[in-house]
Amino acid sequence: MAIIVEKFGGSSVADTDKLFKVCNHIIKEYENGNYVVVVVSAQRKNNR
Repeated sequence: MAIIVEKFGGSSVADTDKLFKVCNHIIKEYENGNYVVVVVSAQRKNNR
């Protein structure tokens, strides 16, 4: 097992679709048997 540290922020968590992609990525790492540490920084405002 590995310890995976990942930081997400800005445009990667700007809206729900992108946030779900990040979540699915994290889940896949966990299902592969890794310990996952996630840091989420500021969300970018989506002006759409």
